[in-house]
Formats: sequence, C-alpha cells, structure tokens
Amino acid sequence: MRTRAARFRRPFARAHRGLRRSGRSPRQIAMTTLVCAVAGFMIVSSAVAARGTDLRASRNTDLIDLVTGQAQRNQEQAKELAEVRSEVDRLSRSKGGDSTLESQVQAASRQAGLTAVKGPAVAVTLTDAPADVNPEGVDQDLLVVHQQDIQAVVNAFWRGGAEAMTIQGVRVISTTGVKCVGNTVVLHGVPYAPPYRIVAIGDRTKLAAALENSDEIRIYKEYVRAYRLGYQQETVTEATMPAFEGAIENQYARP
Repeated sequence: MRTRAARFRRPFARAHRGLRRSGRSPRQIAMTTLVCAVAGFMIVSSAVAARGTDLRASRNTDLIDLVTGQAQRNQEQAKELAEVRSEVDRLSRSKGGDSTLESQVQAASRQAGLTAVKGPAVAVTLTDAPADVNPEGVDQDLLVVHQQDIQAVVNAFWRGGAEAMTIQGVRVISTTGVKCVGNTVVLHGVPYAPPYRIVAIGDRTKLAAALENSDEIRIYKEYVRAYRLGYQQETVTEATMPAFEGAIENQYARP
C-alpha cells in the first residue's frame, strides 16, 4: 500500500525526468527540482497535520466561543443598565419638574426606542431552506438567510412609515446594526439563530405596500420559490414592544 508521501512523490519524479529531456542547464534543473521538493513537503505536512479535517475549524470554534461569551456579558450589562435607567426615571418623577419639558422628553424617548410601545403591526419571518434541499451546482450560501435579507425587510418597514420595530423581540433603534457571524445574526453583541422575525408597528396598509414594492425582497422571494427559503408575512392586531435596554453611544453626534 502506498503512503501519502509516495503518492505525492511520483508526479515530481516524472516532472524531473521531463526536465532532463528538455535541454535545460543542470543549474535550472536543480532549482526546479528543489522548488518541487519543498512544495511536496508542504503538501504532505498539511495532509498529515489535518488528518482529513479542516485546518481552520479551530479558528471558527474560537470565534464562536468568543462571540457567545461576549454575548452573555452584553446581556448581563444590558440588564444592569435597564435597572439603573429605571431607577433614574423613578427619581426624576418623584422630584417633579416642568410638565412641558417632561412631555418633550417622553416624546423623544418614544422616538429613540427607549419607551415600551404597542399598536397594530406587520410581521415578517425569514427562515433558511430545509436541510433536505441540496440542489446540484448551487452554492450552499444561497440557501440561508443573510444579514442583507433582514436589512431589506427593516429598510422596507422604515420606508413604509414604521413607528417602532423589533428583530427577534429586540427593539430596533437608530444605532442598531445587523451582522452575520457564522450561521447566526448578531444584534447589539448578542447572537440569534433563525428563524428571524421582524415586527413593525404602524399603518399596516403602508407597511405591507412597502414590502411589496421592495426590489430586494422581490429577489429574495425568487429564492423562496426556487429553493424553499422561508418568507411569512402576517398582520398583527396589537404588538407590544419593549424599550431598548442596551447602551447608547453616539460618539460622533453633535447637537
């Protein structure tokens, strides 16, 4: 039985015999042979080290562990922040103040997503294609929901006049970013797995029309029909959305 190294040496031996017949100088032949030998050694070393596995797997695992650990810390800090913010609000109300200014603060808090709200809504749920869908010649990357698909729904809702929005039950604010890490989507440092549910409060007719007129969503629906990705749209009589509980950092904002 030939070893891994033997299988790699045979092509280089044939190449060496061909070089001798080509009329090249001994120096050129020697240099070419040396390059081939080094390349063969690197290939064999990689094969032995990998033992049939992905050499990058440990890096991916480390990244997933890092994201998971940081997500847990983010959730703990968000909870602490919410408690402190609630205490500040309680103390502010107990001391009283200008009623006009207080009304303006409350209105601004609603717009910024810092106040819980409820109202009629439209919801969209996106899901990956079923595991048994494996069309020949189609990149597996096309069979899963990506951040741009979620962002397309979010953008359509804003264009439709959404007054408030959540993704996976998390309140969306002006600084919310949708990011992909592996096969999960990260919101404010916390990873979420599919299915992805986006809910928007507002005029349901206008919200539905905005979804219908979105070119990005129209393209996504083509993959829904071709590869069975999930797209479910529904109207909600009354949706309740929590206030955003994370930290708000506008490092570059100016009044």
